[in-house]
Amino acid sequence: MIGVMNALPHAGRFAPSPTGDLHLGNLRTAVLAWLFARAAGARFLVRMEDLDTGRVRPGVAERQLSDLASLGLDSDGPVMFQSERTKAYGLALERLRAAGLVYECYCTRAEIRQAVSAPHGASPDGAYPGTCSRLTPLERAHRSAAGRRPALRVRAGSAGIEFCDRLMGQRRGVVDDFVICRNDGAYAYNLAVVVDDAAQGIREVVRGADLLETTPRQLRLAGLLQLEAPTHAHVPLVLGQDGARLAKRHGSVTLRDLGPQAALAWIARSLKLAWPNEENLTARTLLERFEPELLPLEPVTYRA
Repeated sequence: MIGVMNALPHAGRFAPSPTGDLHLGNLRTAVLAWLFARAAGARFLVRMEDLDTGRVRPGVAERQLSDLASLGLDSDGPVMFQSERTKAYGLALERLRAAGLVYECYCTRAEIRQAVSAPHGASPDGAYPGTCSRLTPLERAHRSAAGRRPALRVRAGSAGIEFCDRLMGQRRGVVDDFVICRNDGAYAYNLAVVVDDAAQGIREVVRGADLLETTPRQLRLAGLLQLEAPTHAHVPLVLGQDGARLAKRHGSVTLRDLGPQAALAWIARSLKLAWPNEENLTARTLLERFEPELLPLEPVTYRA
Protein backbone atom coordinates (compact mmCIF):
# COMPACT_ATOMS: atom_id res chain seq x y z
CA MET A 1 0.00 0.00 0.00
CA ILE A 2 1.51 3.32 -1.10
CA GLY A 3 -0.21 5.58 1.45
CA VAL A 4 -2.68 5.50 4.29
CA MET A 5 -5.11 8.35 5.00
CA ASN A 6 -5.22 9.76 8.50
CA ALA A 7 -8.46 9.04 10.34
CA LEU A 8 -9.55 12.64 10.87
CA PRO A 9 -13.02 14.19 11.16
CA HIS A 10 -14.31 15.44 7.83
CA ALA A 11 -13.20 18.91 6.78
CA GLY A 12 -13.41 21.51 4.05
CA ARG A 13 -10.70 24.01 3.29
CA PHE A 14 -9.66 27.28 1.69
CA ALA A 15 -6.12 27.26 0.33
CA PRO A 16 -4.86 30.59 -1.03
CA SER A 17 -1.37 31.37 -2.27
CA PRO A 18 0.21 34.22 -0.27
CA THR A 19 1.38 36.10 -3.35
CA GLY A 20 -1.02 39.06 -3.13
CA ASP A 21 -4.07 40.35 -1.32
CA LEU A 22 -7.27 38.36 -1.78
CA HIS A 23 -9.59 40.01 -4.30
CA LEU A 24 -13.36 39.77 -4.35
CA GLY A 25 -13.34 36.56 -6.40
CA ASN A 26 -10.99 34.85 -3.94
CA LEU A 27 -13.09 36.07 -1.01
CA ARG A 28 -16.29 34.79 -2.64
CA THR A 29 -14.71 31.34 -3.02
CA ALA A 30 -13.57 31.46 0.62
CA VAL A 31 -17.12 32.29 1.76
CA LEU A 32 -18.48 29.40 -0.27
CA ALA A 33 -15.87 26.97 1.04
CA TRP A 34 -16.79 28.01 4.60
CA LEU A 35 -20.52 27.70 3.89
CA PHE A 36 -20.18 24.23 2.36
CA ALA A 37 -18.11 22.99 5.30
CA ARG A 38 -20.21 24.52 8.06
CA ALA A 39 -23.49 23.43 6.44
CA ALA A 40 -22.16 19.86 6.40
CA GLY A 41 -21.10 20.05 10.05
CA ALA A 42 -17.46 19.73 8.99
CA ARG A 43 -14.31 21.43 10.17
CA PHE A 44 -13.09 24.40 8.12
CA LEU A 45 -9.34 24.62 7.59
CA VAL A 46 -7.04 27.19 6.02
CA ARG A 47 -3.91 26.15 4.16
CA MET A 48 -1.27 28.46 2.69
CA GLU A 49 0.01 27.15 -0.63
CA ASP A 50 3.39 28.85 -0.42
CA LEU A 51 5.64 26.41 -2.29
CA ASP A 52 6.37 28.91 -5.08
CA THR A 53 8.83 30.83 -2.94
CA GLY A 54 9.77 33.19 -5.76
CA ARG A 55 6.27 34.68 -5.75
CA VAL A 56 5.47 34.63 -2.02
CA ARG A 57 5.47 38.10 -0.49
CA PRO A 58 6.20 38.91 3.17
CA GLY A 59 3.16 39.77 5.25
CA VAL A 60 0.59 38.61 2.69
CA ALA A 61 -0.40 35.44 4.54
CA GLU A 62 -1.13 37.48 7.65
CA ARG A 63 -3.27 39.94 5.68
CA GLN A 64 -5.18 37.09 4.03
CA LEU A 65 -5.93 35.51 7.39
CA SER A 66 -7.06 38.91 8.71
CA ASP A 67 -9.40 39.30 5.72
CA LEU A 68 -11.02 35.93 6.38
CA ALA A 69 -11.53 36.82 10.03
CA SER A 70 -13.01 40.21 9.04
CA LEU A 71 -15.67 38.38 7.04
CA GLY A 72 -16.50 36.15 10.01
CA LEU A 73 -15.00 33.00 8.49
CA ASP A 74 -13.75 31.15 11.55
CA SER A 75 -11.48 28.15 11.11
CA ASP A 76 -10.51 25.08 13.11
CA GLY A 77 -6.98 24.23 14.11
CA PRO A 78 -3.69 25.80 13.05
CA VAL A 79 -3.02 27.12 9.56
CA MET A 80 -1.01 24.68 7.45
CA PHE A 81 1.89 26.06 5.40
CA GLN A 82 3.01 23.89 2.50
CA SER A 83 6.57 25.17 2.84
CA GLU A 84 6.72 23.26 6.14
CA ARG A 85 5.48 20.01 4.55
CA THR A 86 8.24 19.16 2.08
CA LYS A 87 9.17 15.99 4.01
CA ALA A 88 5.65 14.62 3.47
CA TYR A 89 5.82 15.38 -0.26
CA GLY A 90 9.22 13.72 -0.48
CA LEU A 91 7.89 10.57 1.16
CA ALA A 92 4.97 10.45 -1.29
CA LEU A 93 7.37 10.90 -4.19
CA GLU A 94 9.59 8.08 -2.96
CA ARG A 95 6.59 5.76 -2.66
CA LEU A 96 5.67 6.50 -6.27
CA ARG A 97 9.28 6.01 -7.34
CA ALA A 98 9.51 2.68 -5.51
CA ALA A 99 6.39 1.52 -7.35
CA GLY A 100 8.01 2.37 -10.71
CA LEU A 101 5.60 5.24 -11.32
CA VAL A 102 8.09 8.10 -11.74
CA TYR A 103 10.52 8.97 -14.53
CA GLU A 104 12.88 11.82 -15.35
CA CYS A 105 11.83 14.31 -18.02
CA TYR A 106 14.43 16.48 -19.74
CA CYS A 107 12.06 18.17 -22.19
CA THR A 108 11.96 21.93 -22.43
CA ARG A 109 8.64 23.72 -22.84
CA ALA A 110 9.54 24.48 -26.45
CA GLU A 111 10.22 20.81 -27.16
CA ILE A 112 6.90 19.81 -25.63
CA ARG A 113 5.03 22.41 -27.71
CA GLN A 114 6.77 21.15 -30.84
CA ALA A 115 5.98 17.51 -30.05
CA VAL A 116 2.29 18.04 -29.35
CA SER A 117 1.84 20.20 -32.46
CA ALA A 118 3.49 17.70 -34.81
CA PRO A 119 1.19 16.52 -37.67
CA HIS A 120 1.14 12.94 -36.41
CA GLY A 121 1.20 13.72 -32.71
CA ALA A 122 -0.98 11.39 -30.68
CA SER A 123 -1.45 13.68 -27.67
CA PRO A 124 -4.73 15.60 -27.60
CA ASP A 125 -5.22 19.05 -26.07
CA GLY A 126 -1.54 19.72 -25.52
CA ALA A 127 -1.00 16.67 -23.31
CA TYR A 128 2.58 15.56 -22.72
CA PRO A 129 3.35 12.84 -25.30
CA GLY A 130 5.55 10.73 -23.01
CA THR A 131 8.78 11.46 -24.86
CA CYS A 132 11.17 10.92 -21.95
CA SER A 133 9.40 7.78 -20.74
CA ARG A 134 10.94 6.03 -23.76
CA LEU A 135 14.54 7.20 -23.27
CA THR A 136 17.27 4.61 -22.89
CA PRO A 137 19.72 4.87 -19.97
CA LEU A 138 22.37 6.12 -22.43
CA GLU A 139 20.05 8.85 -23.75
CA ARG A 140 19.31 9.98 -20.22
CA ALA A 141 23.03 10.05 -19.44
CA HIS A 142 23.72 12.21 -22.51
CA ARG A 143 21.08 14.73 -21.46
CA SER A 144 22.46 14.88 -17.93
CA ALA A 145 25.98 15.34 -19.27
CA ALA A 146 24.73 18.25 -21.37
CA GLY A 147 23.65 20.03 -18.18
CA ARG A 148 19.94 19.42 -18.42
CA ARG A 149 18.24 19.10 -15.04
CA PRO A 150 15.22 16.79 -15.19
CA ALA A 151 11.77 17.29 -13.82
CA LEU A 152 9.97 14.22 -12.50
CA ARG A 153 6.75 12.98 -14.07
CA VAL A 154 4.29 10.40 -12.81
CA ARG A 155 3.30 7.55 -15.11
CA ALA A 156 -0.42 8.27 -15.31
CA GLY A 157 -1.03 5.75 -18.09
CA SER A 158 -3.33 8.06 -20.10
CA ALA A 159 -6.05 7.11 -17.66
CA GLY A 160 -9.59 8.28 -18.32
CA ILE A 161 -10.95 9.78 -15.12
CA GLU A 162 -14.65 10.41 -14.57
CA PHE A 163 -16.07 12.28 -11.61
CA CYS A 164 -19.25 14.11 -10.67
CA ASP A 165 -18.71 17.68 -9.58
CA ARG A 166 -21.36 18.84 -7.12
CA LEU A 167 -22.02 22.01 -9.12
CA MET A 168 -20.63 21.35 -12.60
CA GLY A 169 -22.05 17.84 -13.03
CA GLN A 170 -20.48 14.81 -14.68
CA ARG A 171 -16.94 15.37 -15.98
CA ARG A 172 -14.27 13.31 -17.70
CA GLY A 173 -10.61 13.88 -18.46
CA VAL A 174 -7.69 11.89 -19.84
CA VAL A 175 -4.61 12.24 -17.66
CA ASP A 176 -1.18 12.60 -19.24
CA ASP A 177 2.15 12.02 -17.48
CA PHE A 178 2.28 15.24 -15.47
CA VAL A 179 5.08 16.85 -13.49
CA ILE A 180 5.15 16.18 -9.75
CA CYS A 181 8.58 17.70 -9.06
CA ARG A 182 10.05 20.56 -11.08
CA ASN A 183 13.60 20.59 -12.38
CA ASP A 184 14.57 23.07 -9.66
CA GLY A 185 13.56 20.52 -7.02
CA ALA A 186 10.29 22.21 -6.03
CA TYR A 187 7.32 19.90 -5.51
CA ALA A 188 4.46 20.54 -7.91
CA TYR A 189 1.02 21.77 -6.89
CA ASN A 190 -0.74 18.58 -7.94
CA LEU A 191 1.40 16.42 -5.65
CA ALA A 192 1.24 18.78 -2.67
CA VAL A 193 -2.51 19.31 -2.79
CA VAL A 194 -3.28 15.57 -2.95
CA VAL A 195 -0.98 14.78 -0.03
CA ASP A 196 -2.30 17.67 2.06
CA ASP A 197 -5.99 17.03 1.41
CA ALA A 198 -5.54 13.44 2.58
CA ALA A 199 -3.49 14.46 5.63
CA GLN A 200 -6.09 17.04 6.70
CA GLY A 201 -9.11 14.81 6.19
CA ILE A 202 -10.57 16.97 3.42
CA ARG A 203 -13.68 15.27 2.05
CA GLU A 204 -15.01 18.03 -0.20
CA VAL A 205 -12.87 20.53 -2.09
CA VAL A 206 -14.64 23.81 -2.86
CA ARG A 207 -12.62 26.00 -5.23
CA GLY A 208 -12.85 28.14 -8.35
CA ALA A 209 -14.01 26.70 -11.66
CA ASP A 210 -10.67 27.69 -13.21
CA LEU A 211 -9.13 24.71 -11.39
CA LEU A 212 -11.62 22.19 -12.76
CA GLU A 213 -9.18 20.91 -15.38
CA THR A 214 -6.62 19.92 -12.72
CA THR A 215 -9.07 17.61 -10.94
CA PRO A 216 -8.56 14.46 -13.09
CA ARG A 217 -4.81 14.61 -12.45
CA GLN A 218 -5.34 14.91 -8.71
CA LEU A 219 -7.86 12.08 -8.64
CA ARG A 220 -5.47 9.89 -10.60
CA LEU A 221 -2.59 10.69 -8.26
CA ALA A 222 -4.74 9.99 -5.20
CA GLY A 223 -5.50 6.60 -6.69
CA LEU A 224 -1.84 5.83 -7.33
CA LEU A 225 -1.03 6.80 -3.73
CA GLN A 226 -4.00 4.75 -2.49
CA LEU A 227 -5.51 7.78 -0.78
CA GLU A 228 -9.23 8.38 -0.50
CA ALA A 229 -9.99 11.23 -2.88
CA PRO A 230 -12.32 14.08 -1.89
CA THR A 231 -15.42 15.10 -3.80
CA HIS A 232 -15.44 18.49 -5.51
CA ALA A 233 -17.57 21.57 -5.97
CA HIS A 234 -16.09 24.02 -8.46
CA VAL A 235 -17.74 27.39 -8.02
CA PRO A 236 -18.32 29.88 -10.86
CA LEU A 237 -15.80 32.68 -11.14
CA VAL A 238 -16.11 36.41 -10.60
CA LEU A 239 -15.28 38.26 -13.83
CA GLY A 240 -14.24 41.82 -14.53
CA GLN A 241 -16.13 44.01 -16.97
CA ASP A 242 -13.76 42.85 -19.74
CA GLY A 243 -15.04 39.28 -19.28
CA ALA A 244 -11.73 38.02 -17.88
CA ARG A 245 -11.30 36.48 -14.44
CA LEU A 246 -11.26 39.19 -11.79
CA ALA A 247 -7.80 40.43 -10.87
CA LYS A 248 -6.17 43.46 -9.27
CA ARG A 249 -5.93 45.15 -12.68
CA HIS A 250 -9.71 45.61 -12.63
CA GLY A 251 -9.44 48.22 -9.87
CA SER A 252 -10.71 48.35 -6.29
CA VAL A 253 -11.41 44.69 -5.63
CA THR A 254 -9.73 43.87 -2.29
CA LEU A 255 -11.12 44.02 1.22
CA ARG A 256 -9.01 47.09 1.90
CA ASP A 257 -10.69 48.84 -1.01
CA LEU A 258 -14.25 47.77 -0.27
CA GLY A 259 -14.44 47.12 3.47
CA PRO A 260 -15.72 43.87 5.03
CA GLN A 261 -19.40 44.83 5.19
CA ALA A 262 -19.62 45.99 1.58
CA ALA A 263 -17.65 42.98 0.34
CA LEU A 264 -19.79 40.47 2.23
CA ALA A 265 -22.99 42.18 1.06
CA TRP A 266 -21.87 42.00 -2.58
CA ILE A 267 -20.86 38.35 -2.19
CA ALA A 268 -24.21 37.53 -0.58
CA ARG A 269 -26.15 39.22 -3.39
CA SER A 270 -24.07 37.44 -6.03
CA LEU A 271 -25.00 34.12 -4.38
CA LYS A 272 -28.72 35.02 -4.10
CA LEU A 273 -28.39 35.01 -0.31
CA ALA A 274 -29.39 38.64 0.25
CA TRP A 275 -31.87 41.20 -1.02
CA PRO A 276 -30.54 43.91 -3.40
CA ASN A 277 -30.28 46.62 -0.72
CA GLU A 278 -29.71 44.43 2.33
CA GLU A 279 -26.74 45.44 4.46
CA ASN A 280 -25.25 44.53 7.87
CA LEU A 281 -25.02 40.86 6.96
CA THR A 282 -22.90 38.30 8.76
CA ALA A 283 -21.43 34.99 7.68
CA ARG A 284 -23.76 33.26 10.14
CA THR A 285 -26.75 34.90 8.45
CA LEU A 286 -25.61 33.51 5.10
CA LEU A 287 -25.18 30.07 6.64
CA GLU A 288 -28.80 30.09 7.84
CA ARG A 289 -29.94 30.82 4.26
CA PHE A 290 -27.47 28.57 2.44
CA GLU A 291 -28.86 25.89 0.13
CA PRO A 292 -26.17 24.51 -2.20
CA GLU A 293 -28.63 23.29 -4.82
CA LEU A 294 -29.93 26.85 -5.28
CA LEU A 295 -26.56 28.46 -5.99
CA PRO A 296 -26.22 30.29 -9.32
CA LEU A 297 -24.08 28.32 -11.75
CA GLU A 298 -23.00 31.11 -14.10
CA PRO A 299 -19.99 33.43 -13.63
CA VAL A 300 -20.86 36.79 -12.11
CA THR A 301 -19.45 40.12 -13.28
CA TYR A 302 -18.17 42.66 -10.78
CA ARG A 303 -18.68 46.30 -11.66
CA ALA A 304 -16.82 48.75 -9.47
